[in-house]
Amino acid sequence: QVQLVESGGGLVQAGGSLRLSCAASGGTFRIYVMGWFRQSPGKEREFVAAISGSGGSTSYVDFVKGRFTISRDNAKNTVYLQMNNLNPEDTAVYYCGAVWTRRGLPRATNAYEYWGQGTQVTVSS
Repeated sequence: QVQLVESGGGLVQAGGSLRLSCAASGGTFRIYVMGWFRQSPGKEREFVAAISGSGGSTSYVDFVKGRFTISRDNAKNTVYLQMNNLNPEDTAVYYCGAVWTRRGLPRATNAYEYWGQGTQVTVSS
């Protein structure tokens, strides 16, 4: 019932910035916790950031704190990930996920019910 489509990925040099978008349809967007995850070849999908339905609460994994900002615009049914000061280790496919939950802001991949197809982010050195 919820479809998610990521966009905004691409190639950027180390130190550069990129803003990812995730557009949602088919659900009541404002009630969903939204998360950003990333995955590199041969590695498991890992948590990056999450935001509450209202946008009032956010959570970040340590290695992106101070560099990435998650936000949402419920009028546009869209969640964003602003990525600054990118480094090559940020290279991955970035996915957005959605879940309706009263359990805060989950960090576990299996807590999210809906997923987008992912968008590739490549950071060159």
